[in-house]
Parts: sequence; structure tokens; C-alpha cells
Amino acid sequence: MAGPVNILRGINLTIGSGEVVSIVGPSGSGKSSMMMVIGGLERATSGTVSVYGQELTGLSEDALALFRRDQVGIVFQNFHLVPTMSALENVAIPLELAGRADAFDKAREGLEAVGLGHRLTHYPGQLSGGEQQRCALARAFAAEPMLVLADEPTGNLDGTTGHQIIDLMFDLSRRRGATLMLITHDRELAARCDRIVRLEDGLIVDTGEPAEQAAE
Repeated sequence: MAGPVNILRGINLTIGSGEVVSIVGPSGSGKSSMMMVIGGLERATSGTVSVYGQELTGLSEDALALFRRDQVGIVFQNFHLVPTMSALENVAIPLELAGRADAFDKAREGLEAVGLGHRLTHYPGQLSGGEQQRCALARAFAAEPMLVLADEPTGNLDGTTGHQIIDLMFDLSRRRGATLMLITHDRELAARCDRIVRLEDGLIVDTGEPAEQAAE
């Protein structure tokens, strides 16, 4: 039988509150795995993971689910909208799970903020790719998370639409003071972030910080 495969090896990274950081590196370098661990979607086999003072390593599955519900927004390349729910219902999901009485009011505000106030009752299959990703953005920011994770959010969009989505994401994260981690292969997009973290073969080879700051 094959032995265990260590995807991430000796990762040591600190990201400041409100920082916008791009994660770059070759395919298979561990970018998505690192993001999954930070978001509490995968468990680290060793070491510690702390997000806004919350240590994730020893949390139960239920506690991790609550952490994700309250603290984390996630944007995927393939949107991951529920096809049988309207745009409004998709955005309201995390708010309803949190027991918010104003779930649909907040969802409506979120969709209006991304320019989809006229598409509230449309289903994902009735929306363009760009509109679906706008809906996914509204959902990710709906509960006002402290951390937003985006994995190639423009990978399935044309260039113009992709730029519009990124502008929206940056604007939402900065207006709400959220930390944004963005996986991308787009060098121009990475350069717009506060810092570029580079992974190769499961190792961080560049934190994007000045040498003297990184050494502190």
C-alpha cells in the first residue's frame, strides 16, 4: 500500500486582519489544500491553525461548521449555487442557518450590492456565468464574515466579466474590513493584492513580505 502523502510541508504563514493576499504557485503545489485547512474544511495532520484567535485544530466537526458559518465566506470557481433555489434563496442560506430573522432582507441587500437586485427570483440556470458568480459573492459576504476565501473565482469567466467580479470582491472586502485570500494563476490579478504568497511543492517559498519584516 502507498504511504501517506504530505501535501503541505512546514507551512508557516501569518496574515493580518483586513489584508488582501493572493496565493500563487504551480498546479498541485498545495494552494487549494492550504485554503481548505484555513477555512476549516480540511484538518491539518500536525501543527496549529488559528483564525482570528480561534484555534481550529482541536474543534469537533460541529464546532468547525459553526466557525465556518460565522467567520468564513467562500467563493468557488464553479459557483456552487443550489440549482433549485432562487438567487435570493441561495444568498439567504447562511443567514437562515445562523438563525437570522432578517435573512431575506439581508440577502436582498447583498444581491442589490452586486447589481442583481433585478434577478432576485431567477434560478442559477437562468443567470449568466458572471451573474452566478455575483450571486456567489453576495452569499459569501452575506453574514459579514471576517475571512473570505476565493479559489480561482474568475476561472470560468471571460476577461471583462472576470475583472468586474474581482473589482466587486475587492470593494466588498475593503468596505466590510474582511481579510481576503485569493488563489489565482492571473499575475495581473495577484499584483493587485496587498501581498503575494508563493507555494511550490507544498512549501511557502515567498511570503511577499520584506525580508526584515518576515524575519521578525
